[in-house]
Formats: sequence, structure tokens, C-alpha cells
Amino acid sequence: MPTLEEQALSKTWFYPFRLPGGHVTTTYDGGALDAIHATRLAMLRSALQARFGASINQCSVIDIACHQGYFSTQLAQAGARDVLAVDARAEHVADATLIRDALGLKNMRVVQSDVHALTPQTVGTFDIVLMLGLIYHLENPVGALRVARALTKNICLVETQIVPGLSGVVDYGSYRFVRPLKGSFGIIDETEETHGPEASTTGICLVPSIDALIWIMRKIGFTRVDILPPPADAYEQLRYGKRVMVAAYIE
Repeated sequence: MPTLEEQALSKTWFYPFRLPGGHVTTTYDGGALDAIHATRLAMLRSALQARFGASINQCSVIDIACHQGYFSTQLAQAGARDVLAVDARAEHVADATLIRDALGLKNMRVVQSDVHALTPQTVGTFDIVLMLGLIYHLENPVGALRVARALTKNICLVETQIVPGLSGVVDYGSYRFVRPLKGSFGIIDETEETHGPEASTTGICLVPSIDALIWIMRKIGFTRVDILPPPADAYEQLRYGKRVMVAAYIE
């Protein structure tokens, strides 16, 4: 019977996992997407170091929509005391479980759940909440952000595609009553792609502008929300502002 490491090496992954034997998993498209994962990880590590210093040993983590568990394993390997990796797709839960076991990470748990089903009563609250690459695949991104806020004790990191924003005012019921726009959402159609492992599970996707994202996160209860600067060698979408990672704090 093949070992766990052999099982991991026998398939193609979305992420380049380095295994105990020194091998790195093969990734899609000959590694064409590896740069986005490297940029996300660099920005994540920088934000956590600024918040917690050199060690996250006392921190609990939830990785919402963990996919194959890449960022969960990174924080578990960095010494987080408890990492909960959550994904809605059974195949992602199976992959994250395999890679966790191949890496021997006793401080990482993997469960299957939709983001909207998560509550503090069922899973607890966490020092670090990750929501990377999720909200632009959702038809209710505001509800998902509310979940993230409810689960956050200290810092929440959200990475997302963004769309161009709208500004100005609109008549709101009458020309005598106008309201300012706080941002905007773009509608993306993934209804023909719901079978895909990196697509929406429902197909209707509302993608925020950066102004909308910041305004919403402040309104739902984060006390501070910062746009994180990408590194100089960042993946092109993060470098040119087509995607962002924000850090939201409870202070």
C-alpha cells in the first residue's frame, strides 16, 4: 500500500506542498498559479508578524474555504496551537485531510461545512480568521463576512478579487431624498462552472469594489480595516490592485 506521501505525490494539486521527504507536489498548469499562493502567504505572514510578533504558538486559527488546506498547513507548521480547516466540498476536505496526515500535523483539524453554517456556538471563536479567495465566489458575501466577524477574536484576513467602484449619489425613493453610494458589486456568472473545484457552489457571484469591502467590514463590527501592501514581486493581480488582501482587527 502506498504511503501517505506517495499518495500525495501521485496526484496534481492546486498548491505546491513540500512533503517530509523533501519532494514538492506537482501543481496545475505546470506551476503557473504558484505565484499567487506565494504572494498570499507572504502577505499573510507579514500581517501576522506585525500583529503577534515572531510566534503564533498561542493562537487559534480557522481557515474558511480552506480548499486543499495549504494555508492551514502553513500556519499549523508555524506552530499555531489549533488550526481548523473548513471547506464545503467533500473532495477538498479529503485532500486537506491527506496532506495534513502526510505532514503529521496533530494541531490541525479538517471539517466539511458551508461558510454560512458556521457559528461561534458550533465551532468557537479564533485569534486568526482566514477567508482567502472565497467571497468573490458567493451570492451572499456580506453574510459570509458577518460569519467571519462573529468568529474573530483578534484578526481576520480576507483576500478577494475586486471590481471597479461606483461613487456619487442616487435618488432613493424620490428626487428629494438622495443617498451616497458606499461602493458597488459586480455580478459574475459561474452557473456553468459549479462542478469546478475552484468555482462557486451556486454559480451567482457578487464581487465587491474595494470601497464596498472596507465599508462593509467596518459596518459589521471590525474596529479597523487595513489594505495590506503587496510585496514588490507580488502576483500581477495583487500588484496592480485587481485583487486585495485586507486585515480587519478587533481592538
